Amino acid sequence: MQKTLSWRRLVSPFALCLSIVILQGCASSPDDIAACGTVSSYIAPDNSAQLYRVVVTHLDGVPVISRPNYPLSVGKHEFTVAELINAPELKVSLAARKVKVLSIDVSADQRYHIAAQFNTDRIYIGANQGYWQPIVWQTESHECEMKR
Repeated sequence: MQKTLSWRRLVSPFALCLSIVILQGCASSPDDIAACGTVSSYIAPDNSAQLYRVVVTHLDGVPVISRPNYPLSVGKHEFTVAELINAPELKVSLAARKVKVLSIDVSADQRYHIAAQFNTDRIYIGANQGYWQPIVWQTESHECEMKR
């Protein structure tokens, strides 16, 4: 008489193997984690200091959907940003509102907060694009982990 294998005997070894594979995938060794820093645009800067939020449109020349944090490898990165200046004294035409590029040399375990600095030292009218510049307005220590 031939014995039939019960489903419990088949499932148990399969489940055990699957569990081991999943656990190995979840575990990370120090070699799997790359040094990184973070660039952030989620904190609203102090408008009284003529600092305003920005929207990221491109990262290192590649179009992106803007998000609050960008964990990045250590090194130089370029952000293309659009300003969100809502100051009543801004009289620049919509056609002059162009994106600008901000280069950031990212260091490990640092967070860089970016913003648009509204230049109020002159009156900007018409198509003058010098009314703002992208800046890093705050830097802080921040533990960053990025899987390779």
